This record gives sequence, structure tokens and C-alpha cells, in this order.
Amino acid sequence: MTDVDTGGRDRLALAVLTQYRMATTEQMHLILAPHVRIEQTRRRLTKLRGEGLIDRITLPQAGRTRVWHPTPYGVRIASQWPELRGRRPPRTATDPTAVRLAVGHALTVTETAVQFQTDARRRGDLCQPLDWICEVHHPLGGGEAVIPDALLYYRRGSSDDSEGWSMLRAFIEVDRATMGPERLAAKLGTYARLHSYVPAPVGRRPAPQSVQEDWRRRYPLFPRLLFILDATGPAGIEARIQALHAASHDPAAAALLRTVPVLTAPFTDLKRNGPAAPVWRLVQDPHQRVSWMHNPQP
Repeated sequence: MTDVDTGGRDRLALAVLTQYRMATTEQMHLILAPHVRIEQTRRRLTKLRGEGLIDRITLPQAGRTRVWHPTPYGVRIASQWPELRGRRPPRTATDPTAVRLAVGHALTVTETAVQFQTDARRRGDLCQPLDWICEVHHPLGGGEAVIPDALLYYRRGSSDDSEGWSMLRAFIEVDRATMGPERLAAKLGTYARLHSYVPAPVGRRPAPQSVQEDWRRRYPLFPRLLFILDATGPAGIEARIQALHAASHDPAAAALLRTVPVLTAPFTDLKRNGPAAPVWRLVQDPHQRVSWMHNPQP
């Protein structure tokens, strides 16, 4: 009998590339099937490329690494699936030149997903490949929006335990030192605006008790905010952490921090020790190191 799940695994591979934008062969292997030989992943990707659903670029450095991305045809197919409804990526996600120019940041975002998923498997938690959603649009009114690099869904606790588990959500911001520390820190204020943003009513004025923040339509709790710092040395990392710490004193940011964990960590520490390790620093108290699952004291 033939392997009836082959189509399902092909579908997941295309869905991952459509949702993540791009990934190396090794990253795709760790996301899709780390328990089998990587040659199986290579054959799957080659097959999907032959069907015109995905394509690749080859980086001239780093051992001529292959970076996979969806084609316009692949995006058109995958965007019709229920699991990707409303998540159509920008057109540049399928353009080889645009992929090459964005590869540094995008692959770091994908590698961050790999780290969380690998850590979840090791801990017995649940973080599936499609629980990592890139660039979710959150409007702020007036044409402005908050668009995190990724939104993470993570179920903490054994799947066999119907009561002793919790769902964690996190906005992920990956900073590769392409902007100054102050511009990075300004993002904290932007998330504070999202935390308090109430859309202007349309038509009749609603009753006061029916007015609520826009984010509550999507999340039962405001997702925690994780800043991941890369592509700079210890002095650059520290400058960014101190800039975030200074921004935490703004009254709007302080209101956010009273109920929402906002943490930052060097990407190298996250890779070396795993996301659940105490490598994260509270922006309001950078001397304290905690796990990303840390909850503030009531």
C-alpha cells in the first residue's frame, strides 16, 4: 500500500514556506521531520520545486546554502487552505531578488521558530509548525498598524493532561541591529498604543460597557512581547537593552508592563541554552533574568 500521508506532508511543507516566507533545507528539516533523515526532506523540497510550488536561491557564502521560498503558484494554492486563511504573504515573498535582499532577517526569524519548536518537543510542550505566524497585521487607526515579525502560539504542559496546561502567546520582534537603539525602543511605545487602542465607533455611539480594546477580538490576553537581539556584539546588545529599559519609564509603556511580560534576549544565548532557559531580561529590570514563560507578580 502506498504512503497515504505523503500528500499531507507535502501540503505542510508548502504551508510552512508560505507562512514563514523562507527557510533553509536544514530549517525545513527541523520544522517538518527532525526524526527522519534529512535526505527525505531534500527529496520532498525537490519534488515540490519540480511541481512549480516552491523555488530556491543559493547563497554565495556559507557553503552555498539553499534558501527555499514559495512561488506565486504555490502561494495561490496554499492560500486557499483553511489553515492559511487570511495569511497570504506579500508578493515580495515569492520574488527571488526580494528573497535574497531580505534573507538575513527572515532566516533569523525562521531560526527563532526552530528554537521554540525544538525546545517544546524536548519539554513535552506543544508548538506545531503552523503555530508560528509571520507579520500579523494589527491596526492602530489612521492607516497605522503594528506588524510583529511573528506571532507565537505555545501550549505549555503535557497533551495528556487536560487540566495542567496553559496557552501562551507572544509577539516576536527580531532585531539585527539595522536600526539604532532608540528606534528599536520606540517599538515598545507602539505596542503600548496597541494595548490601549479602541477603534472609533461606526454609526451610532455604542454603550460605554461595549467599548473595548481592539486586540481583545483576537486574544483572551494580550500576548507577551519578546525582543530578540542579533548581529551585534555584547556592547551593542547592552545598548539596546538599556534603550528598551529607558523606554519602559514612559507612562503608556508602564501601563503595558503592569500586566504584560516584555522580555529581551540575545539570539546567541537563546540558541545556546534554549528559549525556556533564564536568558531573558525584563525591560523594566534588566538585572533580572527569567524564562520567556515568566509571569509578573500580581
